Amino acid sequence: MRALLAAGLAGLMTALPTGGTLAQAVPTVPEPPGYRLDDYRAPVPATVAGGRVLTTAALQDLLAREGARVVLVDVLPAPRRPAGMAPGSPWMPLPHGDLPGSAWLPDVGRGDLAPALENWFKQQLATLSGGDKNRPLVFYCLPECWMSWNATKRAAGYGYTNVAWYPDGVDGWRAAGLPLATATALTPPASPGAP
Repeated sequence: MRALLAAGLAGLMTALPTGGTLAQAVPTVPEPPGYRLDDYRAPVPATVAGGRVLTTAALQDLLAREGARVVLVDVLPAPRRPAGMAPGSPWMPLPHGDLPGSAWLPDVGRGDLAPALENWFKQQLATLSGGDKNRPLVFYCLPECWMSWNATKRAAGYGYTNVAWYPDGVDGWRAAGLPLATATALTPPASPGAP
């Protein structure tokens, strides 16, 4: 078994360019010109127009340097009551954890926002940033989730100049052994259908 694993690794390493890494063996996903409109849980680009990309270590460094000035925004959709569930039936969604100190703004990472939801998102960003368009804003959800990519790009389009995308999201933070906090979603004005 060990011999097979070693042979497989050796074959993979010879397929990589000199000095290459496993990440280079994965095909890159190009940035679309607009927003991702569907199939949100899929491979994502390595970059985002108008923003920078943060690793877990880079986000930890940013939080250590800037502290409470950093606005963390979780854009994961909130759980919805299952369709067809009898009225009055008890429903308890599973708790959601996010990075401590985050604001959970569900659904703002969808590709096409209804005008009321987009206005709400703009208002929330203005409130969270204290009106400072240079305040650090970091958007995240889950790994391989376009919603945080969309939200980062959208915030840059609104004129925020210090936006970042943390593509590893909640799962990457947890995998690094870092703490999560129980999240409470802020309620947007209208809830589109589940992804």
